[in-house]
Amino acid sequence: MRAIKPYSQADLNRVINELATTLGDRINLSPAVRAQHGGGDDSYGNLPPDAVVYPFSNEEIAQIVALCNKYKIPVIPFGAGSSVEGHLLAVKGGISIDLSEMNQVIEINAADMDCRVQAGVTREALNKALRYDGLFFPIDPGANASIGGMAATQASGTNAVKYGTMKDAVIGLTAITAAGDIIKTGSRARKSAAGYDLTQLLVGSEGTLAVISEVQLRLHPIPDTIKAAVCSFESVAAAVDTVINAMQMAIPMARIELLNGLQMQACIQYSKLEGFEAKPTLFMEFHGSESSVAEQVAQLEDICREFGGSAFKWAENTEQRNELWKARHNAYHATQQLQANSKVLTTDVCVPISKLAKSILQAEQDAHASQLPCTLVGHVGDGNYHLLIVIDPTDHAQVARAKQLSAQVVDTALKLGGTCTGEHGIGVGKKDYLKVEHATAINMMKAIKMALDPKNIMNPGKIFDL
Repeated sequence: MRAIKPYSQADLNRVINELATTLGDRINLSPAVRAQHGGGDDSYGNLPPDAVVYPFSNEEIAQIVALCNKYKIPVIPFGAGSSVEGHLLAVKGGISIDLSEMNQVIEINAADMDCRVQAGVTREALNKALRYDGLFFPIDPGANASIGGMAATQASGTNAVKYGTMKDAVIGLTAITAAGDIIKTGSRARKSAAGYDLTQLLVGSEGTLAVISEVQLRLHPIPDTIKAAVCSFESVAAAVDTVINAMQMAIPMARIELLNGLQMQACIQYSKLEGFEAKPTLFMEFHGSESSVAEQVAQLEDICREFGGSAFKWAENTEQRNELWKARHNAYHATQQLQANSKVLTTDVCVPISKLAKSILQAEQDAHASQLPCTLVGHVGDGNYHLLIVIDPTDHAQVARAKQLSAQVVDTALKLGGTCTGEHGIGVGKKDYLKVEHATAINMMKAIKMALDPKNIMNPGKIFDL
């Protein structure tokens, strides 16, 4: 894949020279730095931007975007570089706006349980700042992603079953439009009926409508009691049936994650887990008062026994609990280590809970038929799971089989009333799937894009092609 640039080198030089008067050495043209910003944690290769800039303020972002808009030079917002759907590829060249220097927690309103942060603040840094007020930010996609990037991609993660996704957490934004205007959306109020909900429009827009520079977030109190446990099963079907029954009984778990046997084997090897078996396994966590957690645990233990689950293996303290969830979060890298010099193609479907068993079992059958190594991991409490397909990127036949398998998984999910992406977004990797899922609405999406970004400079080539 080669970048198709809609601008001249002379115009690019004009923009870089003008920005240099303000940004100085915060413009980087190094090939190594550009390559670092030309791809994420995915299998879509690398298309570096022409330059990388590091703004300190909303006003500097506005200056950058307005100047790029004048010369039709694309801008690609960059957070922590952990996206997995090719969001960072400079498919039409342009300038990467790295927001990592905008990393301040602007305010914490403990009494109202909300805060405002700059886009470059990472999830872990935010929770470190919040702990003194007895609060935490629960959205946990695994990677130490930036809050701006999480908002842009509508991130989710292991806590979504109890606390929701970024759409539930974000109550307001500061963003810079394609024209270089600084706008604020939402408010600190818990509800509003004031006009179009621009906050929710920009959350999940993947940098194609505006650059998110500040985020107002809803927070939660740190639970009195947190307990984590692991339970293994003889089959994926038994584990999934356990989840479905737990959800139908409305047991308010904070996390319930499924790993298939091969994924457990990979995690045991990669994270040096001891005392675990390479069997389909549920990772669970319970939040609440001591009595409510005890009740949740008792209910779930009964359901697990009903479907042949093993006795719960408990993480007895904070260190063990962190070790357990770190192993779960490293599932992607563990999968990649199953085969030398491999890449991982990820799927990200989400289906109604009642259809979860059918969807996952069909995915495993299709994976077996493909003869490709595939692990499966899922935030199954809300019907979201990932089939991770291990491929040799130089083997074109393997790549083709992997893409066919991905299409089969999505096709099954859509037929069951689901979606092609529960949390990773569309990027460049799922554009064809979006056409199928939202065939009647995609023209409206394009109309919104063209109204807000008529020169198509905001992360072009993502979500859909114009």
